[in-house]
Amino acid sequence: MSRPAPDDADARRAVAPVIAYPDETLASPDLALYRAARATAERIAEVTVPPREARCFRVGAGQFFRITSVEGPQVGDLNLWNAADLSERFYSGKTRALHGTHLGIGDRMWSAFPHLRPLATIVEDTLDWYGTDDFGGRVHDVIGTRCDPYTHALLSGGDAYHHCCHSNLTRALAEEVGMPPAEAEGHVHDVLNVFMCTGFTRDTGQYFMKASPVRPGDHLEFFAEIDLLGALSACPGGDCSAEHSSDAAACFPLLVEVFAPAEGALEGWQPPERNPYDRSHGL
Repeated sequence: MSRPAPDDADARRAVAPVIAYPDETLASPDLALYRAARATAERIAEVTVPPREARCFRVGAGQFFRITSVEGPQVGDLNLWNAADLSERFYSGKTRALHGTHLGIGDRMWSAFPHLRPLATIVEDTLDWYGTDDFGGRVHDVIGTRCDPYTHALLSGGDAYHHCCHSNLTRALAEEVGMPPAEAEGHVHDVLNVFMCTGFTRDTGQYFMKASPVRPGDHLEFFAEIDLLGALSACPGGDCSAEHSSDAAACFPLLVEVFAPAEGALEGWQPPERNPYDRSHGL
């Protein structure tokens, strides 16, 4: 039972919020340069991610990668690492703080401390029309962490399911880098939920999902700011309209394509430097 409200409760609630991390001083990506370079690019690699599985892919700095729905509505869980240093990986929490709960064109996927620099920039999104629906749902979130067998076991009374996105990503990374799965698991991290439609309920503040608006041919495309190792899981929830962490949903593959621009198309561009903080922490 909640406590009685104080006399000044309405005044306290009326205090206007402020943005925690104003981003006006962030360097904006040169989308015009990226798009001009993309117009010269040719496809150099592709990977098909089977339903309820994950696959790794590699993208060089200055190249592009595209994630496409190819057969039916399907969401994907994306991890990114520095291809030469797995300790530099996608930091969804700081990306959320800088850009918001859902990402779109011009937003960047930032790396973990102490690096904190852009790993990739979103340059094209065929679902940018969706906006915010009547439930508060939007696409491409950095809220949900990824479906995992630990939470599933907790909520199901101990059931073991091995094709959650966390496990899929673990297997894919272990195979790609030749690492024991127990070691690879420590490098799997919170994801960008590609194509997933999510938000928070207004009454309880709980994370919700609903049927993704993605259809075959829809895609989300990124510019690689540094050399990247990526892993994408085709979520067992399919379009995440009902449940995940089971084989109940209809699931479809996802396609990852890598494109290399023509030589000289990115003249003047340089990969971003690591964060300048000296890590002295006042000592």
